[in-house]
Amino acid sequence: METGERWSRAAIAELFDLPFTELVFRAAEVHRANHPANSVQRSTLLSIKTGGCPEDCGYCNQSAKHETDLGASKLMDVRAVMQAAAQAKDNGSTRFCMGAAWRNPKDRDMPAIVEMVKGVRQMGMETCMTLGMLTPGQAAMLADAGLDYYNHNIDTSPEYYDRVITTRTFADRLDTLDHVRSAGINVCSGGIVGMGETRGDRVGFIHALANLPTPPESVPVNALVPVKGTPLGDMLADTPLAKIDDIEFVRTVAVARITMPGSMVRLSAGRESMSEATQALCFLAGANSIFTGDKLLTTGNAGDDKDAELFAKLGLTAMAAEPVRDAAE
Repeated sequence: METGERWSRAAIAELFDLPFTELVFRAAEVHRANHPANSVQRSTLLSIKTGGCPEDCGYCNQSAKHETDLGASKLMDVRAVMQAAAQAKDNGSTRFCMGAAWRNPKDRDMPAIVEMVKGVRQMGMETCMTLGMLTPGQAAMLADAGLDYYNHNIDTSPEYYDRVITTRTFADRLDTLDHVRSAGINVCSGGIVGMGETRGDRVGFIHALANLPTPPESVPVNALVPVKGTPLGDMLADTPLAKIDDIEFVRTVAVARITMPGSMVRLSAGRESMSEATQALCFLAGANSIFTGDKLLTTGNAGDDKDAELFAKLGLTAMAAEPVRDAAE
């Protein structure tokens, strides 16, 4: 995948180095120029196939290579997924994301995946899938089904990547994003901060995303949720100072907003341990989407009731559902 540099690393580093209030002010200006103020999308993320993944991602308790308490399960029944989607819609979500712990889906799994996409779209919700690496043919099948977004995170900077994952390369990630984009599906790609990386790595992470041929329409920014038995979870237990502080996390959200002004910046994993004040700063800095519910795949989340209280306290409104495009478009 070729990239054209819209933002240099030096320019992104200069943003990170701004006085905090100046950075957040600039990000808020960019946000309001491109998105409705005080409006946040509510999304739900469901694990449709949990555990047993052959990858060795250092943050993930679904890896078969790590000794965690999480067992492996088979792909969920389509009807059970539809029930979960209907409940999510009733709770105010306008986007339903489905994740499977695979290195890549097998062709035999694709008919059920296609039915899930079609079923959720018929409910009038945005659809997103994250299934690992895709072939061009699999991406085309998802596009024909009407999938709105495909999530495939780059996770971190190219330089830090092999400190986190060794079973697939950074280039593999970009190849899947290229297949998704070529199929006409919107790209959802972000990463995780607080994995022991430096600010320079956070600069490299934003640089890689912002300079894709077309920046991702959706950019999840996750704070690492340390899980015992995973390499990064155990590292943070031994060296807690490696955990990213709240101000640096907000800086990352703000820089993502400035460098990718049209994208939805998603305040994703790690929110359950953030204070309300930190989350408020993230919204001010340009985050305009959250995951609701009690669980994100296999880790805890804030929950619908707490989110409703936070929205009321901050005067935020839930973003209305966008019209679902025709699958033939």
